[in-house]
Amino acid sequence: MHGIARRTSLGFALTLATLLAMASGAQAGDTQQVAAVELAQVQSAQVQSAQGQFAQGSAIREIVIEGTQRVEPGTVRSYMLIQEGDLFDAQRLDRSLKSLFATGLFDDVSFRQDGDRLVVTVKENPIINRIAFEGNGELEGETLESEVSLRPRVIYTRTKVQNDVKRLLTLYRQSGLFAATIEPKIIKLEQNRIDLVFEISEGEETQINSIRFVGNGEFSDRRLREVVRTRETVWWRLFSSDDVYDPDRLNLDRELLRRFYISNGYADFRVLSAVAELTADRRDFFLTFTIEEGARYAFGDVAIDVRLKGLKVEDIDDGFEIDSGDWYDAEAVEKTIEKLTNAVGEKGIAFVEVRPRINRNRDKRTIDVKFEVVEGPRVFVERIDIVGNVRTRDEVIRREFRLVEGDAFNSAKIRRSRQRIQNLDFFEKVDFEQLPGSAEDRTVVKIDVEEKSTGQISIGAGFSSSAGVLGDFSIRESNFLGRGQDVSLRLLIAAERSAINLGFTEPYFLRRDVRAGFDIFRSTQDLQDTSSLDLEQTGFDLRSNYLITEDLSQGWRYEFSVNKVDDVGTDASELIKAQSGTDTISEISHTIHYDKRNTRINTSEGYNLRLTTDIAGLGGSTRHLRNKVEATYYIPVVDQWVISIGGTAGYILGLGKNVRFQERFFVGGDDLRGFETAGLGPRDRLTKDSLGGEWKATGRIQLQFPLVGLPEELGLQARVFTDFGTTGQIEPTNDNVQDDASLRASIGSGLTWLSPFGPMGLDFAFAVLKEDFDQEELVRVNFGTTF
Repeated sequence: MHGIARRTSLGFALTLATLLAMASGAQAGDTQQVAAVELAQVQSAQVQSAQGQFAQGSAIREIVIEGTQRVEPGTVRSYMLIQEGDLFDAQRLDRSLKSLFATGLFDDVSFRQDGDRLVVTVKENPIINRIAFEGNGELEGETLESEVSLRPRVIYTRTKVQNDVKRLLTLYRQSGLFAATIEPKIIKLEQNRIDLVFEISEGEETQINSIRFVGNGEFSDRRLREVVRTRETVWWRLFSSDDVYDPDRLNLDRELLRRFYISNGYADFRVLSAVAELTADRRDFFLTFTIEEGARYAFGDVAIDVRLKGLKVEDIDDGFEIDSGDWYDAEAVEKTIEKLTNAVGEKGIAFVEVRPRINRNRDKRTIDVKFEVVEGPRVFVERIDIVGNVRTRDEVIRREFRLVEGDAFNSAKIRRSRQRIQNLDFFEKVDFEQLPGSAEDRTVVKIDVEEKSTGQISIGAGFSSSAGVLGDFSIRESNFLGRGQDVSLRLLIAAERSAINLGFTEPYFLRRDVRAGFDIFRSTQDLQDTSSLDLEQTGFDLRSNYLITEDLSQGWRYEFSVNKVDDVGTDASELIKAQSGTDTISEISHTIHYDKRNTRINTSEGYNLRLTTDIAGLGGSTRHLRNKVEATYYIPVVDQWVISIGGTAGYILGLGKNVRFQERFFVGGDDLRGFETAGLGPRDRLTKDSLGGEWKATGRIQLQFPLVGLPEELGLQARVFTDFGTTGQIEPTNDNVQDDASLRASIGSGLTWLSPFGPMGLDFAFAVLKEDFDQEELVRVNFGTTF
């Protein structure tokens, strides 16, 4: 025996617990460096030992493998770079040693020369029998298990364990638990098996103590805190995780700040640094964003340069909304690119690219923008691949695409397709990816979706000034059987109104872009306080709606209902008593809706217009023609301050018959604050019963703004307003009816709180123009909850 060359895995020389537990803190890097240094020293010593102890020049007659249990000796030989008949070469022996360790199969390997034999002794890495997590409370075991790479019946290695600890610590830090520590331990079993246990100490949640900004002059810290996603920890954020530090969210915050400033004209804006400082007790973070706002720019010369044959500027500039002198807005530039691309596409030109050429004049603080419309690359959609949809059918997603396989690739249509799929509200995420096709002019569009729950069951309670105390139960599935169909059942029980409604909607009726559905309903209303009667309504409707353009839609509706007026008070108006009995209504409705709002919720800019015409008389006992128009215009004043100007007007004509009570217009309450529900309009002189009008006109001017000093996510919005309107009879009235078509008006203020318990609204309004017989209302309250 001439000597031994041995590579020792650090194994238990550096204990597993010491090596991995310290990976959770700042000392992890130092531990790894120490381990690397010691391993390098061991390897260097092994090479020197091999060179000095093996008999150089003699041949290897036999290679003997010792210590194997699961691994075949032939497998060990196959990884070695030296074979029987070769000479004892120290360098080749060392390379063979490294090759065996690199397989991850062995915990220890040693070479020994016995005469002309090479004896290879191995110690196999154990097999993992079971993986367990102890001490975890904030994160479920299934969540942790999905994060680690090791699995039962897999070979155990320290490197994999160390990597798994890093992943778990990253997961805990993303959950705000920066004080968490993880110590892996092994329990040895027979047959070279082990149980791997991750002992976890989660510690307390690390939250955001404060968010500060350095370098901001145009916007306050309070306003910028509303821009970023991260939030300071306060008591009302019980249901939010945004006040937990997350490094990935910090990168998002940098981007949100950049977008906010660039959209407000600060084209030179930069985030110089975003620093998160952890307190010594590892409980709180202090975030500091250092920014450089730069100068504010306005749009200078804005032009379109069309370089496509047969196309003129006037053919595509209808949707051009950027004006010279407006503050520069990067989002407006992007929207203009999309509009121009769509406009060119509508002209039948498939391959187009709109390039914005931006020229910044720092002296004048203006930015000139020229939109160059040129021919784009000729690329066709070879295939559309959809992945991630387990429940939702492919066709539900494909029908939202604005292009199909074989079409010319159009980035604007891709963006629109993505928006339409997101608007379905069936998916947590929607990711698009463009992949190379089978040829240079072919591309594959891949869409990766992650489904979310679309079923809802809610139980609500609340109070309304018009309905009193109410209870609300509803069940809804908006993606029924994965077909995209909407099925709902709602039950409302209130002191003065009850209703039940079963609804079904097919979004693509007969495989066309037409929303169609039906409702079956029954409702009862207690109108004793306003009109001395009760009203019951039972029936159904059939409805459809479809887009004419992206902003213009048209809808049709047919309703059949049985209306019953009963429990008419003995002291009720003679006109009310005449309404007692049952009527049937067979009505067709037509609606045109033009919507140019920037968003459907919390609108800050744009307008919408709706015109509805109802005709009753094709069957039933009631005949009338009713028209109603509604319009609202939104004007942004300053940041988050919005003026809305809106109004409604309508009239109803009896076709050969008098207009029935239930078809009339009742004004007051929500549409004219300062007056009770049905608080103005024709009224019986003696009984004070509201009789309803055959025409109406109402208007509203309102300024909505955030409450100064309070964060936006608290959900508080204040408003000041003036409401005005009137209603009256078309037909002459008798002496017992008070009917004055004079203008009524009110002024007031209100507050809305989007609380965790549901929306709550409170309005104070004073009638400033009124008639003596009108019924006023100082305070109007609406609140509800879902739990």
